[in-house]
Amino acid sequence: MGDSQPRAGSKLERVEITRQSSDTDLRRRSPVAKQIYGREEMDKFGDTNVADVLKRLPGVSVQDGAPRMRGLGAGYTLILINGDPAPPGFALDQLDPAQVERIEVTKGPTADQSAQAVAGAINIILKDAPRVSQRDLRLGLGYNAVRPTPSATVTVGEKVGAASYSVPLSAFEWRQQVKVDVDRVAAGTDGQPSEVIQHGEQANWGHGFNSAPRLNWRISDEESLNLQGFVQKGFWRNRTSYQNALLSGLPNVDDDALTRGTWQNLRGNAQWINRFSESQRVELKLTLQDSKGSSDSQTFRVVAPATAQQVWRVNLGNTHDQSVIQGGKYGQLLGDDHSLTVGWDMEWRQRDEIRSITENGVPQLPAYDGQAFGARIQRQALFAQDEWELSPQWSTYLGLRGERIATNSKGGVGSDAVVSNVSTVITPLWHLNYKLDPKGRDLIRASITRSYKAPELNSLLARPSINAVKPLEDANGLPQGNDPLNPDRIGNPSLKPELATGLDIAFEKYLNGGGMVSVGGFYRDISNLIRNVTALETVSWSPLQRYVSQPVNFSRAQTLGLEFEVKGRASELMPSLFDPKLALNLRGNLSVYHSNVDAVPLSNNRLDGQQPWSANVGFDYRLASLPLNTGMSLAYTPGYLTQQTLVQSLDVTRARSLDMFAQWLFSKSASLRISASNLSPLDARSQLVSGPGNIVTTDRLVNTQYGAALELKL
Repeated sequence: MGDSQPRAGSKLERVEITRQSSDTDLRRRSPVAKQIYGREEMDKFGDTNVADVLKRLPGVSVQDGAPRMRGLGAGYTLILINGDPAPPGFALDQLDPAQVERIEVTKGPTADQSAQAVAGAINIILKDAPRVSQRDLRLGLGYNAVRPTPSATVTVGEKVGAASYSVPLSAFEWRQQVKVDVDRVAAGTDGQPSEVIQHGEQANWGHGFNSAPRLNWRISDEESLNLQGFVQKGFWRNRTSYQNALLSGLPNVDDDALTRGTWQNLRGNAQWINRFSESQRVELKLTLQDSKGSSDSQTFRVVAPATAQQVWRVNLGNTHDQSVIQGGKYGQLLGDDHSLTVGWDMEWRQRDEIRSITENGVPQLPAYDGQAFGARIQRQALFAQDEWELSPQWSTYLGLRGERIATNSKGGVGSDAVVSNVSTVITPLWHLNYKLDPKGRDLIRASITRSYKAPELNSLLARPSINAVKPLEDANGLPQGNDPLNPDRIGNPSLKPELATGLDIAFEKYLNGGGMVSVGGFYRDISNLIRNVTALETVSWSPLQRYVSQPVNFSRAQTLGLEFEVKGRASELMPSLFDPKLALNLRGNLSVYHSNVDAVPLSNNRLDGQQPWSANVGFDYRLASLPLNTGMSLAYTPGYLTQQTLVQSLDVTRARSLDMFAQWLFSKSASLRISASNLSPLDARSQLVSGPGNIVTTDRLVNTQYGAALELKL
């Protein structure tokens, strides 16, 4: 028999045994209401960008590349990258899902993250450095219009001693085309009623790349250092062309346009963790971000007596955003089932902008063109959170976060005056969980939270933007006014954050086979609601009064909703209809919303962009006879009317999105995926009414996106 005792002077190697938890298990054990989506969910449809993944998640929709939760606008949803706020201009529709480890969707704020989560938060966790050697390659080809567009992602990772690194690199192209019809009923160039229908085509295309290298260094069993970078750069172009059908009068029309631009995001993050003992943990982090954008827009129109188009307007712009985020937290176990965490966050964010506009070579805003406008936000926060397993069935999460938000905006006509605001937001948080059975298969969650929505930096800039349909001068060089449908725009340095008090309650049932059923409701009371208001004003950039759209703290509002979600194996959800051996997974969700804006005492006075309800159904099926996986997802939103002010309303028609995929598994290391997004698209119609005789109706028809991707593990 061999000696089982260690030899003198030998050292026992530390062995770690880990169990890979499913997304459903992680969701069930979370101290707050949270949905978690890992690699399996992101890989299903072969998406080439994260925005397409998000649009299929329960309670999430995507509009203009920005995700929305609970039907609320993009600014109400907090976007996080590894737990930190995403930089301005961050393009989710240009981030490859292959670089993402998982996506966490939280229904309410938590103390250790920013409280700017009125609707909730979406935390995108980028891939960690691997523990083993990694060589992955993904080659894709997509088609939407004109010609196919390629994409490629390669990931190289390795473990070297106590350190491991990962270097993913993605390169991509895109090309999209939209048919658009615009019916404009408004006062014409002579001030008399007019109507025109513009049949147009809008095309956008471009290319870019991004990378998220990561280095993890395990200094000791208790201490580690993680470094991660992120680089995103792209080049884009938009082209719009119209054919005009004059119906009456002398209408104003949208001109043909060509715009080109670039964007760039740089991000560096350092995280140091030290576990002093089994019960103590310290974490420090530092994040540096730098974002730049440029645009060159040219509009064209026929100017008599010429017969060809001439350059009419040139709009040049450059923006630069910089931010520094520093934070830390200390965690202390107060027993086997009780932990206390305290910490801080500090953020400094600066936006600088320079623009110039000329028409027929004449500067339109000589007092503003070329002048630097800047806005700054400084945020300091202290927080504490207490997580406590009160009993095998009861658990609670108590949090308190205090934030000081200071904003200032610089720039004006011949002046360097600075407009400053300081706000303090105290956000108490209480999440309570009750397990109806000790194993936590049936769970009731409830929470009372305080959150806020800070104004965007570009909305603080007091720089006017002149609309292109009715510029400052007419074709004869004489001053002219505009109308409510075509207002000039300007920021508001005096904006205050919106504040929201929220209540959430949900019942979650977790099935033995990995499925789950959830039903819940929420309520938010919002004060200092920010909304763009159009009014006729005396302005410094024209001798005539002009209609101007400006964001203001408009009113108080309330919103509430019900959310239902179900997913699991078909045989588990409906055992009387499906064979237990059938490899069919089903999922579905239904959300119903209602909101009310106090300052608009009319029907349909909902919050901007909040649909009355939305639904999503889908399935995944694995064929038994072939190494083939297939799936489908169908999302639907009904049409709705929003009364934005006493005289202005927006009517939006129904929307439908049908996506399908098929994946052929050649081996464990090779597969081919075919997908189609937005099959059988519907015409999208919107109608903006701004008082009597001012109506713009827009019909848009987008194309189906087809894709093929070859995935290899080398």
